[in-house]
Formats: sequence, structure tokens, C-alpha cells
Amino acid sequence: MKRKRIAYVIAGALLVAAGGIYFYYGFLFKEARNIESEMPERSIAATKLIADYTADPQKADSLYLNKTIEITGLATKKTDSAVVLENSVFCVFNKEIKNKPISKNLTVKGKCIGYDELFEEVKLDQCTINK
Repeated sequence: MKRKRIAYVIAGALLVAAGGIYFYYGFLFKEARNIESEMPERSIAATKLIADYTADPQKADSLYLNKTIEITGLATKKTDSAVVLENSVFCVFNKEIKNKPISKNLTVKGKCIGYDELFEEVKLDQCTINK
């Protein structure tokens, strides 16, 4: 009788462990998106993106937030790992771009991470320069 009880406890512990592993890998753990290989859901001018966020931030979030988008605009500022388009779209790159020549009119693909009301900027992450 005692052996049966031990067998049930061990079987129950194994089931709980298997369920936990399934839950972790099935729901919690997701691999990072590769924005560089994704097709953009929208292509838009930087000025239009800024206008959309200024007019109605909630509607703009539903259109752009956490989505891969392609932005075209005038490059107004460049740092080692970021470019600002039209003074209001802040694009952060995974790699340093300080040695890359940046043309004035630029097309950038990245994931929109939202509107920063303090700086009045739309922010994009994991950006790449499209040619």
C-alpha cells in the first residue's frame, strides 16, 4: 500500500513538472522577433506618422504600435546608433551606424514602440535602413 502511494506521488510530481514546462515554453517564453526579416505592415511618410499620433494617439497606437512599419523622411539628426527623421521620429538601430553614410531622404524599417509625449517623438526600435 505504501509503494502505491509513493508511485502516485511521483507520477503526480512528474505531471506537474511536465505541465509547468509546457506552460513556460508554450505561453511565456517566446523568441524575439526578427524585424529585419519581417515585411512591413505599412509604409508611411514620417510627417504622416507624426500627424496621426498628434491628432489621435489611441487610434495611431492601434494602427502602428508593436507593428513593423517602413518610414520615409528627411534625416535631421544622426548619432552612433540612432537617426531622427523630420525632427520627430526617433529610430534606434541594433548596430552602430556611425560609419554608414546617411542620405538626407531616408527609408527606415522598424518596430513602432509608441509616442513619447514629453519629447513629442514617435519611437521606432530594431531599425534597419532600406535602400
